[in-house]
Amino acid sequence: MLSLPDFEEKSIIVCFTTEGQTVSFKNDNVVIKDKKGKTILQHSCYRLFSLWIVGHTTITSGILQRSKKFGFSIYLFSYSFKITGVWNSCAEGNFLLREKQYSYNNLDIAWHIVTNKIKNQIALLKSIRDKEEEQKSSIANLDVYLHHTVEPLDLKMILGIEGITTKLFFKEWFTNIAWNGRKPRTKIDTTNTLLDIGYTFLFNIMDAMLNLYGFDVYRGVYHRNFYQRKSLVCDMVEPFRCIIDKKIKNAYNLGQIKAADFTESRGQYFLNHDKNKEYTGWLLQEIMKYKKDMFVYVQKYYRAFMKEKPIKDYPEFLIKE
Repeated sequence: MLSLPDFEEKSIIVCFTTEGQTVSFKNDNVVIKDKKGKTILQHSCYRLFSLWIVGHTTITSGILQRSKKFGFSIYLFSYSFKITGVWNSCAEGNFLLREKQYSYNNLDIAWHIVTNKIKNQIALLKSIRDKEEEQKSSIANLDVYLHHTVEPLDLKMILGIEGITTKLFFKEWFTNIAWNGRKPRTKIDTTNTLLDIGYTFLFNIMDAMLNLYGFDVYRGVYHRNFYQRKSLVCDMVEPFRCIIDKKIKNAYNLGQIKAADFTESRGQYFLNHDKNKEYTGWLLQEIMKYKKDMFVYVQKYYRAFMKEKPIKDYPEFLIKE
């Protein structure tokens, strides 16, 4: 399996066919060229973790063969960053892991994941300078839910607590930004559109990491099994959503997000194609600051799960304020 030192040397390469870019391979290198045929990037396949292609493209057998040989995943996106195809490099045949996944029916890991998420929401709210009384009150309320004793563990109760705490957090975190509250996949405003894009990037990276160990990503411990939903990936990204929440707010404060960069159509907001590279750049750059944390989290989770360790030995990710 991939070691941490090897992982730290790997990168995510993004090809924007929306701008006329093309992807090809030369020897053991991936090559990205612009619409004039000029090479704009050449990167060793040995140091490639994932290849993302935005827009229409043709995937050849040669690309898929290299994915298997060098162990990198391929993600295909539409112009609006909706996933249209995935080719994952994974550890195949880890049946011992999957047997444990299928036989696990407890909720202690689910509660651990949710409390980790709440801790990061509290940390972000505490980082706000000159907090208003409502923000201070929300922090106190989040802390109450964080230390709520759920006995016995009940899925509906955990789902309820997560729903309430997330609503409290978003209300205070984006308090100075004109938006309509968090509504996934609706794209009813620029903030929801950007959260969807950022969470999608986070989801894909976590998906690729889980596949390195041979997890059945459709078998969750918190999110219930649902047809074609990668429930385990949904579980694992929960503690890391704060990375996107923090970056988007900072981007607003820095003036990186402009209304003119979006187009409204039938009540939905879409990022303009000519801005894809710019926004993808700073979102991915922020996520990759935490790539080591994400890798270690999955690694520790795998070891704890395989050895059936007590919940105190499961990993926790805490955002840097």
